[in-house]
Amino acid sequence: MSPYVRRHLSLRDPTSRMLFASLAVLLAAGPWLPSWALSLSTIALGKGLVVLGLLLLMRTGLVSFGQGLYYCIGAYAAGVLAHQVKVTDGLVMLGAAALASGLIAFVLGALLAGYRAIFFAMLSLAFSMILYGLLVKSSALGSTDGFNVDARTLAGLPYSGGASYALFAVATMAAFISGWGLHGYNHSLAGRIAPAIRDNELRVEYLGSSVRAVVHLNYVLAAVMSGIGGAIVALAVGHVDPEFAFWTTSGEFVFVAILAGTGSVAAPFLGSILFEAIRSFATQYSPNTWQMVLGVAMLAVIMFLPSGLWSLFQRRSERG
Repeated sequence: MSPYVRRHLSLRDPTSRMLFASLAVLLAAGPWLPSWALSLSTIALGKGLVVLGLLLLMRTGLVSFGQGLYYCIGAYAAGVLAHQVKVTDGLVMLGAAALASGLIAFVLGALLAGYRAIFFAMLSLAFSMILYGLLVKSSALGSTDGFNVDARTLAGLPYSGGASYALFAVATMAAFISGWGLHGYNHSLAGRIAPAIRDNELRVEYLGSSVRAVVHLNYVLAAVMSGIGGAIVALAVGHVDPEFAFWTTSGEFVFVAILAGTGSVAAPFLGSILFEAIRSFATQYSPNTWQMVLGVAMLAVIMFLPSGLWSLFQRRSERG
C-alpha cells in the first residue's frame, strides 16, 4: 500500500473521519430505533452497497442498467444456502453472496470490459433480464413466487431473523468497510486511472496502463458489493424472488446514484436512505401516486442539485 493511500485511510483524512464517526453514531443509535426504522435502514444500507458499486463504474464513465443481476445473485446465493444446503449462519450467506457475484462478474466482465457507453449499459441490462427469465421458469427456485430466506445465527450468535439490530449492525459494518475501502482504492493507482479512462482512454493506453484490466477490476468489485447488498436485503426481508433481477430494480439503483451524486463514498448511502424513506412514506400516505412523488423528487434534484444531494455538503465545506 502506497503512503498516499495510507494517508487517505488514516484519521487525518476528512472522509475517513466522517466514515468512522458515522459508524459510531449508527451502531450507538441502532438499539434505540423503532422496528420500522431499523428495517428501513438495514434495507437502505444493503441497497446503498449496490449504488456504491455503481459509483465505482460511473467514475470510469460507465453506467450499468443491469446491476440488479448481481444484487439478485447475492440474494439467491444466500437463499439457496439456507433453503437447499441448510446453512443457517447469516455471515456465511454474505460470504457466499460475495463469492458467487465476484466469480460470475469475473466471467461476464471479460466480455463487458470491451464495451462502452450505451453498449455497456444495454448488455448489462440484457444479462440481468436473462437471469430474470431463468428464475421465472425455474420451479426448483420458486418460479415467480421465490422462496423464504431464513438465517438462525449471525457469526454463531442467535439470530431471530428479519431486520433486527444484529443484522443492522452487520449491514452498517459492511457499508463502512466497503465505503472506507473504496475511498482508499479511489486514491490508488488503479482508482485514479478510472477518471482518466472516462475522459480519454486512448491516452491512458499510450501511458502504458491497460484500460480493459481496470474496467474489468472495477466491474468485479462493483458486483461483489452488489451481491453483499442483495444478501443483506434478502435476510432483512426474509424472502427472495426474481424481481431482484428485473430491470426496474436496476433502474432504482441508477435513480439513487443520480439522486445522491458521486462526490463521496458516503453519498450512495445517504441517497439510498432518503429514497427508501420517500418511497415508504409515499406508499403509506399516497399508495396510488407514490411513483409520481418519486418522479417529482427526481426532477427537483436534477433542477436544483444537478450534482446530486452530496453537493450540498461540498458547498458547505467550501464556504467553511
